[in-house]
Amino acid sequence: MWSYYGTKKRLAKYYPKPIHDRIIEPFCGAAQYSLYDNNWQKEVILYDSYKVITDVWSYLIHYASRKDILSLPDVDYGTNLDSIKSLADVEKYLIGFSINTASAMPKKTVMKRSIWNKDKIRIADNLYKIKHWIVKRLDWVEITHNYTATWFIDPPYQFGGQYYHDNNSKINYWDLSEWCKSRNGQVIVCENTKATWMDFKPLVELNGQLHKTTEAIWYKENNGLDS
Repeated sequence: MWSYYGTKKRLAKYYPKPIHDRIIEPFCGAAQYSLYDNNWQKEVILYDSYKVITDVWSYLIHYASRKDILSLPDVDYGTNLDSIKSLADVEKYLIGFSINTASAMPKKTVMKRSIWNKDKIRIADNLYKIKHWIVKRLDWVEITHNYTATWFIDPPYQFGGQYYHDNNSKINYWDLSEWCKSRNGQVIVCENTKATWMDFKPLVELNGQLHKTTEAIWYKENNGLDS
């Protein structure tokens, strides 16, 4: 729904389609998989340990109307969001992700590559899609249920995850591997081909700003029972 470091906006079309009526994203970030195509119509449960992320989702799901989003101010290059006294913190977070694209944390100063003035229209136009979603601030180790679902698991990458906020970057990948394997239903785990903590298979090659990278997944389907 907004620009975020590691977003799957360009990649969403390459992942397997959800085969269950429930999608769970334990490292939700901007939740581009759940937003892709008609995936948003399903029961969607988002988790993240980063309070800023869950605060923004909660604001969009429970409180913001289309009119509220459109009434947020346009911002010009060089503007510091703290100078706009009418903005609540959560509104600064939302705008802050779009004023310096692909950031892991919301920024305060508007950069030349800001997309907010156009982004807010797109967010407003798509707001209706998420009003039935659920969001909770939990780390993956705190998720106690193991529903049969489409689990879209997109953790900070083993090589590159250090750029995320501290709350979302200290992971025991070997424990996470076992946890992913134990999920019931359809399991899609995202990574880069450099990763060693699961048997990842190449998905698609991307041309980055500095070099090419190959996105990869670990994938399984089963008919596990709700628990």
